[in-house]
Amino acid sequence: MKANRSEALFAEASQHLVGGVNSAVRAFRSVGGTPVFMRRGEGAWIEDVNGKQYVDYVLSYGPLAIGHAHPDVVQAISETAASGTSFGAPTELETDMAKMVKSIMPGIERIRMVNSGTEACMSAVRLARGYTGRDRILKFRGNYHGHVDALLVEAGSGVLTLGIPGSPGVPASVTETTLTAPFNNIDAVREVFATYGDSIAAVLVEPVTGNMNCIPGLPDFLQGLRDLCDDSGALLVFDEVMSGFRASLAGAQGLYGITPDLTCLGKVIGGGLPVGALGGRADVMDELAPTGPVYQAGTLSGNPLAMASGLATLRHLAQPDVHAQAQQWTTQLLTGLSERAAAANVGLVTHQAGTMFGLFFTDAQQVLGFEDVADCNAERFVRFFHGMLEAGVYLAPSAFEAGFVSTAHDQAALSHTLEAAERVFADL
Repeated sequence: MKANRSEALFAEASQHLVGGVNSAVRAFRSVGGTPVFMRRGEGAWIEDVNGKQYVDYVLSYGPLAIGHAHPDVVQAISETAASGTSFGAPTELETDMAKMVKSIMPGIERIRMVNSGTEACMSAVRLARGYTGRDRILKFRGNYHGHVDALLVEAGSGVLTLGIPGSPGVPASVTETTLTAPFNNIDAVREVFATYGDSIAAVLVEPVTGNMNCIPGLPDFLQGLRDLCDDSGALLVFDEVMSGFRASLAGAQGLYGITPDLTCLGKVIGGGLPVGALGGRADVMDELAPTGPVYQAGTLSGNPLAMASGLATLRHLAQPDVHAQAQQWTTQLLTGLSERAAAANVGLVTHQAGTMFGLFFTDAQQVLGFEDVADCNAERFVRFFHGMLEAGVYLAPSAFEAGFVSTAHDQAALSHTLEAAERVFADL
């Protein structure tokens, strides 16, 4: 029997890295087994250290919207690196990226590059408080906005995967100004505003969640948030780190036609390199240093490699019909999965927002929030995950993570996936 190099590599990594990984969900704790170590990717496929290939629906948790090792991205990174990786000084690439994002995202008039989605959300909270002179932030159960102390309250993603209700190391005094409400429940939000409205600096929401799996916001819910913020003077902040350039080319704000005051971005705008961004109304953004008193800075913010990679990704994605084709692949994938699950008498609810998707093993008719996700059949997901992994389909090792399709996915990738799913559903 051929040795599993992933097992040996994970044993070695566990002697040096905390839990053997550098991001908690990679450890396979919620699904069991050994993490699969990858060595290369091309298009919609990745290859592990044993040489086995998989259709990839993780795509680095979203950034690889045009697939692995796209020639345009590889060339852009290579040519840029040859001239230097970072200067700590302005470059033309930063302005090019800002103009590109502004041309796509309707809610962005000014933008500030940072290094991660966590940084973008942290900066959005500070800016909202500085702009409004208020302290409270309203977030939603199961929405994850990075590992910012004040936002690790009823968060999603790894916190849900590991069964941690919050996080040790976060003082109560840090979270006492963080309010929470159930996602997709506008009546509950109205009650919060009735009590705290004049002290709320911002409503921070994933308009399409990616960290309690993919759950699109209801249009009336998101419009209700916009109306409540307008009436109270609070800022509406869309965390589009995952949904940006995925829910539609213009993100969730383009999909729903709702313009937030601030937008947090990440993932796709770096094309696989570390990046984040905060953008929004010019009058709000201009409160950031150096034009305003709200401090924010970062040594590697807007570094040339991330800007070059992100620009190549966005330029390809923005070509006519490219994003639309990837959305069609996503629809075809979910239709095929639903049909095969039904044929096997397996309860499955699917969600789609552009090229994001969610799979929920439940007999319920709908999944609208954290409570619905918590009621799903976790054991069935684990069996499905391992069955698909064995069949050469790579899904996120957590029932709380969204899936993603790229422009590189094609009929061959989808056929492989659906053939595998038919066999796995039968075994469930």
